[in-house]
Amino acid sequence: MDILNSTLKDAVHALRTKQYTSCELAQTCLDTIKKFDKQLHVFLTVNEENVLKEAKTADSLLAKGVEKPLLGIPIALKDLYSTENLLTTAGSKIIDNYVPAYDATVVGKYKKAGAIIIGKTNEDAWGHGSSGENSDYEPTRNPYDTSRVPGGSSSGSAVAVATGMCMASTGTDTGSSVRLPAAYCNLVGIKPTYGRVSRYGIIPMASSFDTIGHMTKTVYDNAYLYEITAGYDPKDATSVDIPVPKYTSFVGKDIKGIKIGIPKEYVQAPGMQKEVRKLTENAIKDLESLGAIIKEVSLPHTDVAMACYYILVPSEISSNLARFDGVRFGHLRDQFGAEAKRRIMLGTHALSAGYYDAFYKKAAQVRTLIKQDFENVFQDTDALVMPSSPTVPFKLGEKVSDPLSMYLSDIFVCPVNIAGIPGLSIPCGFADHLPVGLQIVGPQFSEERLYQIAYAYEQIHEWYREIPSLLKDKI
Repeated sequence: MDILNSTLKDAVHALRTKQYTSCELAQTCLDTIKKFDKQLHVFLTVNEENVLKEAKTADSLLAKGVEKPLLGIPIALKDLYSTENLLTTAGSKIIDNYVPAYDATVVGKYKKAGAIIIGKTNEDAWGHGSSGENSDYEPTRNPYDTSRVPGGSSSGSAVAVATGMCMASTGTDTGSSVRLPAAYCNLVGIKPTYGRVSRYGIIPMASSFDTIGHMTKTVYDNAYLYEITAGYDPKDATSVDIPVPKYTSFVGKDIKGIKIGIPKEYVQAPGMQKEVRKLTENAIKDLESLGAIIKEVSLPHTDVAMACYYILVPSEISSNLARFDGVRFGHLRDQFGAEAKRRIMLGTHALSAGYYDAFYKKAAQVRTLIKQDFENVFQDTDALVMPSSPTVPFKLGEKVSDPLSMYLSDIFVCPVNIAGIPGLSIPCGFADHLPVGLQIVGPQFSEERLYQIAYAYEQIHEWYREIPSLLKDKI
């Protein structure tokens, strides 16, 4: 069974047409985990005891002709997702024994759709990071080059899909944490409009920035999952009650006449590798050849976006992590890792008396200006295109001692979270055999347009078919 070259769409079709069973699919994924997980450090918990039982049940339902969109499909969950009776650690040793009594709303939707939860994936602890190196356990490694990072914080979720350990995976994106690992692992990753997908049952990082996304091999697969996860949830006060379109119906529509803006501040950003710049330029030319109208636009407050983000987000982190005091639940606070401590101290300082007006209040005002920049651009532009990251995946340990350098890897993605708008990262080629991602951004609730543009590009270059060399060598 060639899981590595199968898409989610392929697997759904194969199960329904009885080309193979859910038990065979699940066992293949479990075998792949056993073969590569010790080297790549992808999973924190494997749900092996229940996976084959659930797969057997799925096969019984499939035999009866029951149709559910994900019936019998193995899905991996980032370890921030609360899962009933299944260990949930947030990649942190402080709550390494926490077993929730309920499922997050998104997990419930996956289960209702028939998905099989194969396990919980590794991550930067609490979602704090863009490389995966801030896990309280072993850092996840990039399967395209195991000496490099896979992106974070949803690091394990990305590698799980890239290596065929599951057919799709979940992540959270507060500033980059779905799009960056998707870019670094040759995947499609969605950061939804804020409020489009319920956050209920997700261990929070920064509540006014957090969004719930997922990673897949193809654009169609991503749109297919988004139809399942998006929607109003009365349990989440920030959830928006707006009808969910059939996103897959926009896949395959031509993009002739769509206006795509190229932000000059991003193109001119310092530190962008020339190979990344070239691949981005090539992708823009491809979109133009498909009939899109390309124009230069300006987002004038781009240069202060990272400063804004790293005041507001640590402030919310310091508040959210205050509950982990070692008294009510969890271990003592000395178990926090270095990055968690850094963000708690930054946030507490920004919110403290005498500094609140100078830091937090000013950053909140800048956030409004950044949001207005995007709103102004979208008055005459349907979408924006830019790199997902200024560089290819960097070496493990390369930026650990320089947090500011690490933070700058998010320079093209954080502003999207500040504005609360959707962003989609898709593969756009390889530089020195390492994946490079292209980000497509739109106004609030325009995800269908992002999928439309992304799919049109994907038909020219099926980059997702290039599997990691690690797997080519050993399978």
